[in-house]
Amino acid sequence: MTSSHTDPDNQKIKLALLGAPGVGKSSIAKQFVHNYFTEEYEPTDQRELYYPSIIINDHLYDLKIIDCPYIPYFPVNSLYEWTDFRGYGLRNATAYILVYDITSEDSFQYIKTLREQILESRNMHDVPIFVVGNKHDLSEERGLSRREVANMVKKQWKCGYVECSAKFNWHIILLFKELMKTIDYLDHGHKPTSVRVQAALRRNRCVIL
Repeated sequence: MTSSHTDPDNQKIKLALLGAPGVGKSSIAKQFVHNYFTEEYEPTDQRELYYPSIIINDHLYDLKIIDCPYIPYFPVNSLYEWTDFRGYGLRNATAYILVYDITSEDSFQYIKTLREQILESRNMHDVPIFVVGNKHDLSEERGLSRREVANMVKKQWKCGYVECSAKFNWHIILLFKELMKTIDYLDHGHKPTSVRVQAALRRNRCVIL
């Protein structure tokens, strides 16, 4: 792995999990790491850390998933991060997972604004952003067209996009596999947007530890 995608302190891949209150960020992390879900809403009032490991194409990655409480804005510099967000480690994350609730247009607008702030606030060279529409089990109550959102995220934002259901553990592993494939390509000198890479995606192997 290159130094650009590792935490210099512990050599872990840092994934920042961000989203509006109630979108299911914590549920996604808990399903992925512990295969656990609760119907009871438990607001995230402090940073929670998870440390799973994953193997992509015979490359072992130790992850540090940072489940952050709601943040009103992305810190524009390190001083703001330390004073307002108690050093969450947002500005040097390896990748960002922006989660919204597919039944809530407001939650999508939140991550849309947050993404813009991230792009304005730090060097995003080789730093993936992955957009996740959670609560697919409530798709009948969908507030935004899936096609419109997917087109915007993939074509305009040039970000990865996955819909999932933390409640039913649907596409949770897929979400992290797709994100880690992108990081794996970046770490090993490949550009994850070419036809060559699309073909390689079908050959990728992934093991969650």
